[in-house]
Amino acid sequence: MGADPQVVTFTGHAPGSPAYRRLIVGLFFAGIATFAQLYSPQAVLPQLSTALGISPASAALSVSAATLGLAAAVIPWSMVADRIGRVQAMAIGVLTATVLGLLAPLSAGMEMLLTLRLLEGVALGAVPAVALAYLSEEVSPRNAAAAAGSYIAGTTVGGLLGRIVSGIVGEQTGWREGMWTVAGLCAVAAVLFLWLTPKAQGFVPGRFRDDAGPGMLTRLLAPLRSGRQLALYAQGFLLMGAFVAVYNYLGFHLAEPPFALPAWVVTLLFLAYLAGTVSSPWAGSLASRFGRYPVLLGAIAVMAAGATAMLAHATPIVLLGLLLFTGGFFGAHAVASGWAPVAAGPDSRAQASSLYYFGYYAGSSLFGWALGIVFGQVDWVWFIVAVLAMCGLAAASAVAKLRASPGPRSS
Repeated sequence: MGADPQVVTFTGHAPGSPAYRRLIVGLFFAGIATFAQLYSPQAVLPQLSTALGISPASAALSVSAATLGLAAAVIPWSMVADRIGRVQAMAIGVLTATVLGLLAPLSAGMEMLLTLRLLEGVALGAVPAVALAYLSEEVSPRNAAAAAGSYIAGTTVGGLLGRIVSGIVGEQTGWREGMWTVAGLCAVAAVLFLWLTPKAQGFVPGRFRDDAGPGMLTRLLAPLRSGRQLALYAQGFLLMGAFVAVYNYLGFHLAEPPFALPAWVVTLLFLAYLAGTVSSPWAGSLASRFGRYPVLLGAIAVMAAGATAMLAHATPIVLLGLLLFTGGFFGAHAVASGWAPVAAGPDSRAQASSLYYFGYYAGSSLFGWALGIVFGQVDWVWFIVAVLAMCGLAAASAVAKLRASPGPRSS
């Protein structure tokens, strides 16, 4: 059988069109519904640690459990999306995660909390597994990088809201109430996502059932045979691991001398996420003009400079470093995450995107916990040295495999 005519004739929504605006705004709310509840415990980790009498690394498992579930689920979700459709898969995932997010804060103990957070992460995997593949199919190719940057900007707002709201509410009433309030906001965002997001036109569900099309295993393995894809996955694994670790443990660091900042000030540090809201679309636009490779390396350099500044003993310098670190990370993430599905080609877009996010959240789960051991057993200086080493490894893999990549409007 031949290709579906709809797939052949549809060239993608152009910026400025009503469908393009609905797509971007709809995914913006999907990002809020996903990432606000994914990271809502992060702002209340000190309260969680104190209330349950556990170490910072153990408290951080409430974040790692969800990201671990998400990492395990992104590849299966990409397969589901190939069968039932991109928007349908995201809708099922977001709605299921919202229900679990409302239940998780009611947990009787840490074991139940971790179990529900793990399941919540599995459900949340639908959006990161599918969203960028959906974008790459629904937006004209020349605007794909900029659209991906806009989507990542929405995820930063979600992450910011989750942390700020849970932190402020949690300080006043407790960590459970903080997380529950965020889950309520996510329910509203999920409804807005379902209402706004347009029906897919660039992909036909079940088209890979055609005997002439590649099998599921073939589409999954194809990106893993590409050195360029593996280098892109390394960006997510290493940079996200460093990023989550910094946000997990910076609050503990700043609560100690010589800073001794109160809890409400530490919560406000998450406003640094706004740097990512700005840098994500900016990096996408720069990548469309100058190419993804130089923008990626530049963003990693900014991230490393910010991490270095956080070695200072002066609060303003640490805060400036956090802004640079956050902006650099989201710039790099916007470029690498949008690059993976485009570089993979039409047959493996969802799989390439889900593999990127598998590495991304595997890094979050592993390093978000492991660097806590470095922080607890050694000190903040060696913690930052580990973060800088991860940035260096990410840059080295980009230089080795992405340097000769085509220009900004190609894969």
